[in-house]
Amino acid sequence: SSSMKRPIIPTEFGAKVPTNVRQRYLNTFIDECVKFCPSEDVAFHMALDEEKLVYDRSSSKNIYLNVAVNTLKKLRNKGSSCLSPVVRDPGLPGNRKAQSHEDVLGGRLAATTSFTVNRMGKQQEEKLTGAKLYRKLNTYLMTEEQLQEHGYPRTNPEAPGKASIYNLPEKKAVTDPLNKVCCRCGAEYKINVNGNCVRREECTFHWGRLRRNKVAGGWETNYNCCAAAVGSPGCAVSKQHVQDGRKETFDGYVSTFSKSLPPDGNGGVFALDCEMCYTKQGLELTRVTVIDSDLKVIYDTFVKPESKVVDYNTRFSGVTEEDLESATITLRDVQAVLLSMFSAESILIGHSLESDLLALKLIHGSVVDTAIVFPHRLGLPYKRALRNLMADHLKRIIQDN
Repeated sequence: SSSMKRPIIPTEFGAKVPTNVRQRYLNTFIDECVKFCPSEDVAFHMALDEEKLVYDRSSSKNIYLNVAVNTLKKLRNKGSSCLSPVVRDPGLPGNRKAQSHEDVLGGRLAATTSFTVNRMGKQQEEKLTGAKLYRKLNTYLMTEEQLQEHGYPRTNPEAPGKASIYNLPEKKAVTDPLNKVCCRCGAEYKINVNGNCVRREECTFHWGRLRRNKVAGGWETNYNCCAAAVGSPGCAVSKQHVQDGRKETFDGYVSTFSKSLPPDGNGGVFALDCEMCYTKQGLELTRVTVIDSDLKVIYDTFVKPESKVVDYNTRFSGVTEEDLESATITLRDVQAVLLSMFSAESILIGHSLESDLLALKLIHGSVVDTAIVFPHRLGLPYKRALRNLMADHLKRIIQDN
């Protein structure tokens, strides 16, 4: 018998989310639902309901994309948690269906409900390595649209060696390039042609982020570094103001090259993390670490910044002045190593990986970003902290100091 025709999202002019984007996710939801639903008809209805729920919860396209990714993960988990598929036994009379193991244990709704038989026990984890892991991760790759929306460096078609970033906020017209705004405290300061601060003045700032906390009678917004309220004086002091600088210049970028995949189709899977410090020119790379799919560290080196360091950013990076004293590896050296290690088909995994790729000045499109796979419930610009994801999903405490 031929498959049923898939449902189509009706075109709606002026919609908050383009119809083609909604249709793409509806089709993906259907692909997952047919894996555990007893019939195509049930799968179609479930997928339509899920997509409609995502659409209704989203006030913009960005929020829709984040919520849709979360829903897709939920459906995948539901499919993998089913212990055995619903099967039809030709020996049964009429149209009566054979009962699955879930039906027997939990009733007729169990086949479309996610749970484990041994509620107190752990779910059986599938061992994923090599080509199998690569194929699984392909479904979580960011689209070109998402890469641009989340500020990833992309190829500049008009200027080789330069990058384009598509979601930069509109900036005021620059009247004096020597006037800067501190990225930590927000104060304006002036530099000379060598990048040095004209006046020596301390930078007082909050190193933590603003967090909304529920209190009696409403909500309160405080810094998570010291619990101080918005507008309060900073709790940390540095010897001078600093700038980010990574989105000021787009020169010196390199792109990974496309290579033929091996017979098993495994283009390679790598986790990537970078540390940075503040220099006269802004944030620069100080350390890069690469881990392969066997969880082995295959590259880990300190990197000598091009400009003079003004703040080692040790609180967040763990990198000290002593670590960089003997460093001779430059950004260009790192780029050469990574281009030989990765191809355009290699999958890079990281949390808010756009920050790392900006520091590396590396353009790469095959990315799994855990900040996108596990989106914040409020959508962009909010992102879940990596330490919270580790605690929720892996039961591990990181960044506790």
